[in-house]
Amino acid sequence: MNKRSLFAAIALVGVAAAPQASLAEQKTVVLSVPSMNCAACPITVRKALEKVPGVQNVRATLEPSEAVVMFDDAKTGVDKLTEATKRAGYPSSIKPAK
Repeated sequence: MNKRSLFAAIALVGVAAAPQASLAEQKTVVLSVPSMNCAACPITVRKALEKVPGVQNVRATLEPSEAVVMFDDAKTGVDKLTEATKRAGYPSSIKPAK
């Protein structure tokens, strides 16, 4: 086996050995956070959500009182996100689709 064939075989083994990476999916959820009522509230909510492992992006706003969270569903879920806002003093729930 020449070097080129050996490298190709190693590359194929590496791809076959890492199927878990393809199982993770990026998801986005909108959380309703009705107790946010001042300019500092969205900052506190955003920082709490950013500490959750797997969270990739957070946009929290006062009007409407919500947080849009992009996350890796293999690392976290909605329960952990709502728990993080609750621990920060801002209970949240999934915002129903319109």
